[in-house]
Amino acid sequence: MTHTTTAALEYLRPTPERPHTYMYPPPDGQPWENASYHRVPVTIRDARADTAGPLSLDREGYLLRHAPSTVRDFTDKEEVIRRYYPEVAELALALTGASEAFVFDHLLRKRMPGTPQAFGRIEGQRPGAAGRVHCDFTPASARRRLELELRGDTEHVQRYSIINLWRSIRHPVLDAPLAVCDARSATPADLVASDIFYPERNGEIYQAVHNSDHAWSYFPAMTRDEVLVFKQFDSAPGPLARYTPHAAFEHPDAPVDAPPRESIEIRCLLIYKGR
Repeated sequence: MTHTTTAALEYLRPTPERPHTYMYPPPDGQPWENASYHRVPVTIRDARADTAGPLSLDREGYLLRHAPSTVRDFTDKEEVIRRYYPEVAELALALTGASEAFVFDHLLRKRMPGTPQAFGRIEGQRPGAAGRVHCDFTPASARRRLELELRGDTEHVQRYSIINLWRSIRHPVLDAPLAVCDARSATPADLVASDIFYPERNGEIYQAVHNSDHAWSYFPAMTRDEVLVFKQFDSAPGPLARYTPHAAFEHPDAPVDAPPRESIEIRCLLIYKGR
């Protein structure tokens, strides 16, 4: 019985320029982005079938947890903030040993027909599956988030990290799962700092160039009671996982009548003491 699948992920092509992407119609007739990309077939392992032992946020950079939520309607923003933010903050602290957790935003996604878009955005519609390999934070943008959440009072912070907590909000995920790359298989040279321009702000992320050593995994048919947790950034030096590249992919064996994937993702800043 096979425990892998092959699917295409969108990678950045090497470029001498700093890549940027507009998430709104660019001014003065500029192109939407200034870099080129290619879809590369990769092997994606079924992480549920792995018998090598438990996964670790500080080693592979990701793990799956059974974590039912009391939220009744994830599309209700007020309920999500009131109920779900405290739930995921508690889970984040339990998984990491951090002393403080700051949930600073969430994003709902609904899969659109066709190949997952670069960053899952279509004007006027809920964000869909994001098919371009990326990490949400660089050292610079993670530091900005730390300064923002602590209002500049950061002198006491020795270590901080940002994690993503990703969950299906309706059906088991069959058509556009999220693939995560083992942090140990991605080198600093694979990650390219890139700008994302929004109407109201500019962001900085890492995009990734292809490396045949990248080790990809996914968790088939994730349910509403499961949470995929993965590292977006860690300030700790040394061998700990710092970044987990990720991207959605079209599963070649998805049923033709599979319901569109709907998901919610939470970003959480963690502060550690005595480290």
